[in-house]
Amino acid sequence: MDINESYRKLIDGNKKFALEKKFDDPEYFKKLSLGQTPEYLWIGCSDSRVPANEITSTQSGEMFVHRNIANLVIHTDFNALSVISYAIDVLKVKHIIVCGHYGCGGVRAAMTNTANGFVDNWLRHIKDVYNKYEFELDAITDFDKRADRLVELNVIEQVRNLAKTKVVQRAWSNRTLQVHGWVYGLNSGLVKDLNVMLDGQIDIDEIYHYKF
Repeated sequence: MDINESYRKLIDGNKKFALEKKFDDPEYFKKLSLGQTPEYLWIGCSDSRVPANEITSTQSGEMFVHRNIANLVIHTDFNALSVISYAIDVLKVKHIIVCGHYGCGGVRAAMTNTANGFVDNWLRHIKDVYNKYEFELDAITDFDKRADRLVELNVIEQVRNLAKTKVVQRAWSNRTLQVHGWVYGLNSGLVKDLNVMLDGQIDIDEIYHYKF
């Protein structure tokens, strides 16, 4: 497939999508244009094999989505924080899901000492997670299994990072908001709930608590 054909595939695919939706429901796009009321914020990896709506069988308008390499929540990332703030304060989501995936290229790259260019600045945050759990991880001799465990630990740490943000804690002070950690299996198509749900300041160290 040449470059023009590759691009045209997207335009043709969009026409097919629009026709199918209108066939199923002539009012579909009219209803969609009236606004969104998603109950979920999805923070996932940019990997093209992990589409949030597809793997959760949700429709357009049901899930607000933010994606980056290795699904990180960093307290200086104003892009992610703006998405989180809008999802909580304006859309009033009830759940935030941090979803990693086994076989994550960002996680695997962070486990090596290879220089990867500018992305190394981003991967440094995953290296920090590795360093925190070094004793546990180094005890896993198989690289693939060690990488899978780091994927899980990375999700757990990002859930905790979310809980440390002011916007999440402010929401907790006046309503119910749950933060979950999942890992998606590329080989199975199933998500694994890591059972690290947080829903209040009691779940994080006191030094990170905000008073409102």
